[in-house]
Amino acid sequence: MKIRRPRPPRTRAGQRRLVQALLAGCVLALAPSTWTHVTTDDRLRTTADAPRTDVAVVFGAGLWNGEPSPYLAHRLDAAAELYRAGRVEVVLVSGDNSRADYDEPDAMRAYLTRQGVPDARIVSDYAGFDTWDSCVRARKIFGVDEAVLISQGFHIRRAVALCEAAGVVSYGVGVDERHDATWYYGGVREILAAGKGALDVVFRPDPRFLGPREPGVERALAADGQE
Repeated sequence: MKIRRPRPPRTRAGQRRLVQALLAGCVLALAPSTWTHVTTDDRLRTTADAPRTDVAVVFGAGLWNGEPSPYLAHRLDAAAELYRAGRVEVVLVSGDNSRADYDEPDAMRAYLTRQGVPDARIVSDYAGFDTWDSCVRARKIFGVDEAVLISQGFHIRRAVALCEAAGVVSYGVGVDERHDATWYYGGVREILAAGKGALDVVFRPDPRFLGPREPGVERALAADGQE
């Protein structure tokens, strides 16, 4: 039995409709990414001109043999730089600890302390499973209403857009990276992730794990004599 394959339209009108459909699909696919760019242009900063805020939020980016991946290490370097410059008081590290043998927040904390950030000034969010979860938990669980967010350049706009939607006044510091295969992969992935982000903003789902309010940030801000 022969399987009939769909044939391309032979008439000019049919070809025109096909092209229009393809263009419409491209526009729809790129619309969320365009939204993150348009809405965050005035919120991007560098470590040199980031505003002084109480909290910096660092998003997890994977571990290599229990240590922060190079991308995550660069995010943490930027956070440490902001702390040493007196631009932030507390660093909230938000990452994945969904299983006992994988603990992003503790690895991030250990790295920051090696960079000179006092342990008392670091707060761990162990349920930052994705960007939306991290933003919502920063606001609802840790009581953060303003923050500097730190990530790679290809991700920072979505992070700012989502945290703003979650109720956190946000400024984004995008860490520069060499444009290698990982960087290009991250950029392409962001097109799809922006679509999920737009759905998160529209439907506002609860994080995978919400839990009770935690006073970690308030305690860290009051830790002047414990460093």
